[in-house]
Amino acid sequence: MSEFKRIPPEQAHTLREQGAVVVDIRDTQAFAAGHIVGAQHLDNHSVADFVRAADLDAPTLVVCYHGNSSQSAAAYLIQQGFSDVYSLDGGFELWRTTYPADIAQGSAE
Repeated sequence: MSEFKRIPPEQAHTLREQGAVVVDIRDTQAFAAGHIVGAQHLDNHSVADFVRAADLDAPTLVVCYHGNSSQSAAAYLIQQGFSDVYSLDGGFELWRTTYPADIAQGSAE
């Protein structure tokens, strides 16, 4: 795969259940207030460590607020050598209304 794919929450939910890595690029406060269960918080400070430690071939789902910023982040991961990257259409806001039981709270640690 040479570019990321945009996918709806239903497809993202299936990917997550199959073990895809979920990364949330929203700000720290928004992540702490609510995020997809199992998601890792990524920001400008943690992305380099994430890339170094990641399995570049693992399916990776990028989440933002509404599905716009995640596209840029997904493209960046492809540039870093990731081969199977997805951007969540509708972002966390659509996920939250589609899968309210799959929301966790708390910090990234």
